[in-house]
Formats: sequence, structure tokens, C-alpha cells
Amino acid sequence: MLTALDALLTEGSVTGAARRLHLSTPAMSRTLSRVRRALDDPILVRAGRHMVPTPRALELAGEVRAIVERAEAVLTPGADGDFEPAALERTFTLLADDALLTLVGMRLLERMRAQAPGVSLRLLPEGPGDSTALRENVADLELGVVDAPTPETRVEHVFTDTNVGVVRRGHPLLEGEVTAERFAAADHVTASRRGRFHGPIDELLAARGLRRRVVASVPTLAATLMVVAQTDLVARTGRRLGAAQLDRLGLVAFEIPLELPALPIAQAWHPRYEKDPAHRWLRRCVRETAQDLDPPVGSGAAPAANPATDRAAADPAAGPAAGHAAGTDAGPAAEPGGA
Repeated sequence: MLTALDALLTEGSVTGAARRLHLSTPAMSRTLSRVRRALDDPILVRAGRHMVPTPRALELAGEVRAIVERAEAVLTPGADGDFEPAALERTFTLLADDALLTLVGMRLLERMRAQAPGVSLRLLPEGPGDSTALRENVADLELGVVDAPTPETRVEHVFTDTNVGVVRRGHPLLEGEVTAERFAAADHVTASRRGRFHGPIDELLAARGLRRRVVASVPTLAATLMVVAQTDLVARTGRRLGAAQLDRLGLVAFEIPLELPALPIAQAWHPRYEKDPAHRWLRRCVRETAQDLDPPVGSGAAPAANPATDRAAADPAAGPAAGHAAGTDAGPAAEPGGA
């Protein structure tokens, strides 16, 4: 009725209002009768061959127009072109493991501060119940390896990493070729949030009739690398994920003599934020930050880009949820620093 009243007052005729709203003239006449009864006012009255508004109609015209415009704005999809990051004041919560928070989180914070000074970034480590963090709105975005899917969650691949072994500089394992037998004979430390000692490496070794000894399990990749820096233990990490820490701690990366799967790092979000301009901007910042990651220094070149996956996509709804991030015990492809 408000839309019809706005059209009637704008056009000044039943026929014009009907044409404006793509209705028949009789249908608009019936609507005018309903408006008249609701307002107890004739609204439009004849003056010769034309119709003119009543004083009550003139009094309501501005307010009716404003209400209709606000309603149309609510029902009109937002356009990213109208979004201004510099005017945004909001806190985003990002869930990831310590390796990703260090590699991506700090660079992401710098990028966001430059574009949107009013935005704050809350970086949370993984913990129990992470599989429902997006659904329960505990986190705005999850960064990690796709795993343990929930049906509704949107996922976008952002970069791919590869597994490498890591030891302290001068470790005996580096004296000669690192074979599967020599690798298995060394003592190992693993990163696992759940304290697991067994993982994909053990399965691949078992297929060759080999077995390694894991003497310690620690909850984070950072703790794993600290242990490796002070002992003769061997660990695993992502080539790009662990590069900065390896340089700082004086550690050396080497190729693991096993065919371990790659680490496809993705960002995941709940569909409630699919069209939110601010959240789309956040996802774009993550995507651009990942694209700007430098190849690791002193550890060989980063893996070649995969055109099918590394190309910046426009937030595709790609299926399963992002599971645990890349430095913990999320599964066969998700433990660069784990078992």
C-alpha cells in the first residue's frame, strides 16, 4: 500500500500509477480504495480532467517517499563498488594454527591497517570445537587445509605448500643422502593438538616395511621447531609455512624421501557472510596476502603455481568446510609440522 501510495502521489493519476507499477488500471483503482479506507482520506480528488492531492496526501508525501526508498535499499543487493574500507569500523576474527597466523596473519594485519585503520583483527589458535566455529559465528574466517567438511561452508583455495623435513644445522642426517631408511632411523618430534604420535609419514614408512620413533608430541609448529633447534630430533613443516622460523632458528629444510601429499591452504567462511561487502573485502585481503608470499629463503624454490587452484577466484562456493589448519593433526594432507 505504501508503494502504491507513493506511485499515486508521484504520478497524480490512477492510470500513471498503474503503469509505473505494472498493474492494470482497475487493480490500481482497488488499491486506491484500500489506501483511502486505511487513511480515512480521499488522497486524490478530481479537479476537472485531472486529479489533485488532498492536504493529508501532501503532508504524507515526503514521509512515504522516504519509507519506500529505505525499503528498496534493504531489498537491493549491496554493491562492492559502494564499499569504502577506510570508513569501516569492525573486528574480524581469524581462526588458524600458529604457522599460518605467523605467515599470513601478520602480513594480513599490515594490509588491513593500511586500507582500513578502523578495523581490528582477532587471531585465534585452533582449539576443541573448531569444526563449528564458523557456523556458531565464533570466527569470521578459517584458514587451513580443507578437512572435516560441513555442508554449508564456503571454501576458496588461496595457495599450495609442500612438506619438508627440518633439522638443526649440522645434524648428522644431513651428512649424505637422506634416504627413507636413514629418515626412519632418526628420532622424531611431531606437532599435534591432540597429542598424536602416528600420522601419514608412519603409514608411508610402513608401506616400505619401515618404522620410525616419535619421542615427543607438542601442540604447535612453533614449539616443534624450538625443540628441533635444541636437539637432534627431526620434524616436518611446510616449505613456505616454516620458512621464516627456519631462518630465525638456524634450521635446515630437506626433502623427505616419501611421496607426501601437497598442502592446499584455503580460506573458509559461513554463507551468512557470502554477500557482505566488508567480509568480501576481508577475503580479498587474505587472497592478495597469500599471492604476495615470498618463496622461502635458503630452502629451495616454492612449488610451482597451479593455474587451476592458485588463480585468484571471486569467492567461489566450493563445497566442504575448511578443517584444521596446516600445522596440526588435521589429516593426511594437513600436518606439515605434525605426525
